[in-house]
Amino acid sequence: MRRRVVQAVVVLLLVVPGPLTALAPRASAQIALTRVAGGLAWPVWVAAPPGDARRLFIVQQGGLIRILKDGALLAAPFLDVSALVTPELGQGSEQGLLGLAFDPQYAVNGRFFIDYTDVAGNTLIARYVVSAADPDRADPASAVTLLAIDQPFANHNGGTVAFGPRDGYLYVGMGDGGSAGDPGNRAQDGGTLLGKLLRLDVSGAAYAIPPDNPFAAPGGARDEIWAVGLRNPYRFSFDPLNGDLYIGDVGQDAWEEVDWQPGDAPGGRNYGWRRMEGTHCYDPVNDCNDGSLILPVYEYSHDGGCSVTGGAVYRGAAIPAVQGTYFFADYCTPRLRSFRMTGGALADFREWPLSVVPGAGTATVGAIAAIAPDGVGELYIVDRTGTQEGELWKIVPEGTPAVERRTLGATKALYRGR
Repeated sequence: MRRRVVQAVVVLLLVVPGPLTALAPRASAQIALTRVAGGLAWPVWVAAPPGDARRLFIVQQGGLIRILKDGALLAAPFLDVSALVTPELGQGSEQGLLGLAFDPQYAVNGRFFIDYTDVAGNTLIARYVVSAADPDRADPASAVTLLAIDQPFANHNGGTVAFGPRDGYLYVGMGDGGSAGDPGNRAQDGGTLLGKLLRLDVSGAAYAIPPDNPFAAPGGARDEIWAVGLRNPYRFSFDPLNGDLYIGDVGQDAWEEVDWQPGDAPGGRNYGWRRMEGTHCYDPVNDCNDGSLILPVYEYSHDGGCSVTGGAVYRGAAIPAVQGTYFFADYCTPRLRSFRMTGGALADFREWPLSVVPGAGTATVGAIAAIAPDGVGELYIVDRTGTQEGELWKIVPEGTPAVERRTLGATKALYRGR
């Protein structure tokens, strides 16, 4: 039996914060959130095959990928790898099944890729193929492990895998290996894949190195590396229109950051960690930037959150007023933020606190683990508030009818990746 999902809608009102009031705002806009799924166990990500307007694939940290199809959660999972992933999960856990990406040619080859930590706690990137008999089921026997990376600690595992819209290569976000302060200085060490953004050609049976990878030459840094100096790029994304790259890199003690790379820029960028946390020296405490480091386009202190959740650029059709806007969030502070990149500079920064609309019942939105698009560019928010209480929200135009009252929850003492 299909489960009926009660839709809940909230309205997000435009607020331009004081420090950035000099930025020119775009035309006034209001958006809302409507709940499309609930009762999810530790949801962390959503994805869909390119052009698929009927299905959304929900990644649950414990090892299930579930399908929301035509508004209803299917009973059978698309894929169950719960026996393969790290078993100990909880609100602060950074291990488990973390990422999913569909091949740009999924309609032809049925390939998709997952990122997870195995029972030993190490990162695996694996390829699967959809079942030939049922498009809503994967073939578990098709699994091929493409890449395995040892993890020295349980935290800072990254988790996002995504295809570049310009080149068709698979990008993999890797944290610095964990503990705190990057004790092995791994993010600056080109001999390890930790603390990096990787770029792989996965069109063949095994992965290959794209010939224009910045370190694809004998000697020196690892060939797989596209960018260095990342602490924990838990969520990153590409603008599907122009290929611009946005990285939400989780900070250490004081600063969270969003990094940006134009779609036509070459690789080899150094985003600074552990020499810098955001725009501030970390180790060493002085004279940390010799001019070679790429500074974030946006940072905020822990007065405004504790762990950035990188988001996505809106390229859907339902809300024209926010076309080209990058939405992101913080795991501990339940509010949306957004900006646009214009001429290489940040513009139109906004915060979107929640205003309650009339209706019945109460609930909260908090612990935002991801903001990601469906197959046609509409954006969804993954809320992992509790063990079996995770919810999925869709960003919709203001004016969508409401049947429940929703408000953003108070700041939570939740934690990811210190």
